[in-house]
Amino acid sequence: MTPTARIHRGTPRNLARLAARLRAGGLVAVPTETVYGLAADATSARACRRIFAAKGRPANDPLIVHIASLRDLARVSRPNEAALKLARKFWPGPLTIVLPKTGEVPDIVTAGLPSVAVRMPAHPLFRRLIRLAGRPLAAPSANPFGSVSPTTAEHVRKSLGSRIRDILDGGPARIGLESTIVDLRDPSRPAILRPGAITAVEISRLLRTRLVRARGPGRGKAQAQAAPGRMARHYSPRTPLFLHPRLSAAQVARGRPDEAWLFIARPAGIGGPNVFWLAAGGDVRGAARSLFSTLRRIDEAGFRILHAERAPCGGLGDALNDRLTRAAARDPSPKRLRRP
Repeated sequence: MTPTARIHRGTPRNLARLAARLRAGGLVAVPTETVYGLAADATSARACRRIFAAKGRPANDPLIVHIASLRDLARVSRPNEAALKLARKFWPGPLTIVLPKTGEVPDIVTAGLPSVAVRMPAHPLFRRLIRLAGRPLAAPSANPFGSVSPTTAEHVRKSLGSRIRDILDGGPARIGLESTIVDLRDPSRPAILRPGAITAVEISRLLRTRLVRARGPGRGKAQAQAAPGRMARHYSPRTPLFLHPRLSAAQVARGRPDEAWLFIARPAGIGGPNVFWLAAGGDVRGAARSLFSTLRRIDEAGFRILHAERAPCGGLGDALNDRLTRAAARDPSPKRLRRP
C-alpha cells in the first residue's frame, strides 16, 4: 500500500495539533533518542488498542509508558527508593524501569500484569509533546511487530505509513538501539530484562548490588511479559540473517554474489556491493546507531542471505549482540532456510 502518513516538523503549531490528536485517542509516531516510537494516550485502553492493531502486535507484549517529569512517575507506578535513585541519575535517558503499576494504567498496556515499564525520554520534542498532551504516552517502536526498528521519520513512513496518519520528525535517533530495561518490582533483586546504552555495570554500581540477567521468556506467544523486546525472534530484517563470531576475507571470497556480509568495522582489503559495515573504525556507539538503518539498506538491495558478525562483548556491545541474536533467530517452521 502507498504510504499516506504525513511527516511534521516540530513547530509549536504542529506540536499543539499532534497533542490534540493524542488527547482525542489518535496515534502519532514520535522521535526518541533510542528509536522512533508509536505513541498513544497511555491512560486510554481504546487508544492503546490502536497501537496493537497498527503494529500487528500480540497482546502479551506490553508497552512502555513515557513521562515528561519525575513527579509523573507516581501517577503510573509505585516507585521504590532504588527506582528513584536510577531515575535521578539516568533520566531523561535510555533507561526503562519496571515497577508495580497504578490503576491509571489500563491492563492492555501491561499485558494484564500488575507492573508497568516506565521511561522518561531524552528527546526534547517528545518530552514537549508529552507535556502538551497532558498525559503519559505509551509508545513501542513504530514498525510492524518483530521487524527492524525505525531510526528516522522516513523509516516510519515506509513501514507504517499506510496504517497511521502522523509522524513527528525529530531527526535521526542519536543512540539507535532501544532502551535498557531494568526490573525493580523487587528492589532487592534487580534484573536486566533488555540491555541498552545504560549498562548493567552502571546500574549495579549506582545501586551497590549485583544485577540478575533475566532469562526468556523465549518463543512462547501466550505468556505475558513484564517488558517488551524479549521475544526470541525480534528486530528481524526480511533477509535471513546468520550470525558469526567473526567474518573474514576468505568467507566473503567463498560466498555468492547474492549473499551480503555485515562487519562491525570497515574490513581492510574487502569490498564490493555486497559488503557492508556499521562503523568505519569499529566504534561500538557508531555501530549501534547505524545497525537498523543498515539492515534496511540490505533488505532494499534484495540479497538472498545476510552474514553478520558479533560485536565485541561488554557495554553497548552486549546490547548490539542482543539485537543481532534475536534478528538471527529462526521461526520454528519446517520450511525455514538452511544455513549454507
